[in-house]
Amino acid sequence: MPTHINDADGLDAEALYRDLLAQVRAGLTGVADAAIVGIHSGGAWLAERLAADLGLQSRLGFIDVSFYRDDFARKGLHPDVKPTRIEFNVDGATIVLVDDVLYTGRTVRAAINVLFDYGRPQRIMLAALADRGGRELPVAADFVGAHAQLAPGRSLALARDPNGRLSLTIEDDNA
Repeated sequence: MPTHINDADGLDAEALYRDLLAQVRAGLTGVADAAIVGIHSGGAWLAERLAADLGLQSRLGFIDVSFYRDDFARKGLHPDVKPTRIEFNVDGATIVLVDDVLYTGRTVRAAINVLFDYGRPQRIMLAALADRGGRELPVAADFVGAHAQLAPGRSLALARDPNGRLSLTIEDDNA
């Protein structure tokens, strides 16, 4: 069951990751053609760990949604564009799409568009370390580490240290 967090809570990203891993492991039980695809950058970090912990390193991919976002004209191009890399057959696969923080749903929609450029998966399931609500599109995660309630003007930021340890912080959007 996902944790519920708010602005006052301490955030243990490693504990949330362990919860997320357990959910994904249970959700993929009996699935023969599973793959993990992470959305750059935080979702890619999580996807790498999930793939290693689930033995799916050969079925690991990464997506950069920069050119697929419907708000590209307003937000502009992120300065750290990474290449999309999917080196397995997407057709008929069960894809676990991984994002760090689920918010409006626009990143997920863009990532699904990228996936369809590579083929037609049988199923796409969504995993997110944190779901902060505020949806603008009808998108829901299948696997969630935590549900977050944040004050306006605040956001969640995932970081990874050189040893691969994750941390999750609440930041002011204008900082």
